[in-house]
Amino acid sequence: MIGRLGLRISAVFRATAPDPFVLAVLLTLLTFALAFTLTDSTPASLVDHWGGPSGVWSLLAFGMQMCLILVTGHALASSPPVSAVLNRLASLPRTGAQAAALVAFVACTLSVCNWGLGLIAGGLLAKRVGEAMERSGRPAHYPLLAAAGYLGFIVWHGGFSGSAPLKVTTPRGLTEIFGETPPIATIDLSQTLLSPLNLVVTGGLIVLVPLLVMALSPRDERDMQSMAAFDVAPDEPRPDSTDGEPSPFLPRLLEDSPLVTLALVGLIGWWAWRFYMPRTDHESGIFSLNPDTVNLTMLLLGLVCHGTPRRYVRAVERAVTSCAGIILQFPLYAGIMAVMKESGMTVMLAEAISANATPQTLPVLTFFSAGVVNLFVPSGGGQWAVQGPIAMQAAIDAGVSPAKMVMAVAYGDQLTNMLQPFWALPVLAITGVKARDIVGYTALVMVVASAWVVLWLVLVP
Repeated sequence: MIGRLGLRISAVFRATAPDPFVLAVLLTLLTFALAFTLTDSTPASLVDHWGGPSGVWSLLAFGMQMCLILVTGHALASSPPVSAVLNRLASLPRTGAQAAALVAFVACTLSVCNWGLGLIAGGLLAKRVGEAMERSGRPAHYPLLAAAGYLGFIVWHGGFSGSAPLKVTTPRGLTEIFGETPPIATIDLSQTLLSPLNLVVTGGLIVLVPLLVMALSPRDERDMQSMAAFDVAPDEPRPDSTDGEPSPFLPRLLEDSPLVTLALVGLIGWWAWRFYMPRTDHESGIFSLNPDTVNLTMLLLGLVCHGTPRRYVRAVERAVTSCAGIILQFPLYAGIMAVMKESGMTVMLAEAISANATPQTLPVLTFFSAGVVNLFVPSGGGQWAVQGPIAMQAAIDAGVSPAKMVMAVAYGDQLTNMLQPFWALPVLAITGVKARDIVGYTALVMVVASAWVVLWLVLVP
């Protein structure tokens, strides 16, 4: 029955869902219409906010951080050691349900470590599992495999590259969001990502999501769409291949030399040792990670796994194409964020939901409001910039733990990613499916996962 429901909802989305860029344009127009209708803003002021300093170009630095998380994660996922592990995993499933569950479990587990790694590895594993099932003659529903590859994004904000928890670990992160007089002190990861609440919520989702995907797998082979039904691009050449033109001896010697990589690895490794290892004057940096330290760590791992400069550069060149959606759509969502913030719509939304909240219900209502805001601003960091000040002030007024409110915003943001296809673009490019092919399945998982999150937001103080 669950599998049938998934097929029906997926069919609805296939018939109605537009391309993500078109969706971003439509959301921009909708935001303008709502801001003009619900606030006292004039069309001219809205356009000024949209195109002004806090508008379409306001997230360039943050967008670069997100591109680097994606690129370094992609490069690591395509490295020979990781690729070999993915190929081995792809040969394990014996049924379509097992295949989907495996892809979802791996994508979720890796996304907790780094969302860029989980996103790309999830897409690559979905593709390779689909190929393995085709070769062995075993039926598998390929759109569900692709959806499973994207489901790592349902746990990413509770992982070690989550934007909101990382932004509150340093004074600079607080002043960027709250101004020169932040209403809260820094919050280390022991209170957010490593808290009992997040360990239960995120750990439970890593188990629950694969089970849900397994239940969504069609039982009747006639309902399954094989990989052959989709325009799946063939695997690209190995990153160390060239375009056939000979390189001069000295440049090629340096580009293929592991010694050059070793020098940079040694430098970053020295930094990593000083950052992560606790000392008498410095606790482990694991409790104060931020997007920059995450990117530097992923760069280190990618260099080690590729071995030579040439291989890593080629891997990055291939990975950069996955950033097209971020580069094209991030300015539009930054503009949406500016219109919502400057017109007062975000405050109106948050206050409307939390106006009559109690300390027990405020985190739950904040969770749902974050889910709604994420549909308009599908960026964890961008959303925290908009909603963080409101959530923290509400927490102080209601006597709720700021750390718990940080996680409530994070959970709301990550769950409605299952409806908002912006971050699915790299997975869609790898697997060859369309957003409309997967959103029906991810939406069903989102509903069940939301119930799980709400349960623990209520139970855990």
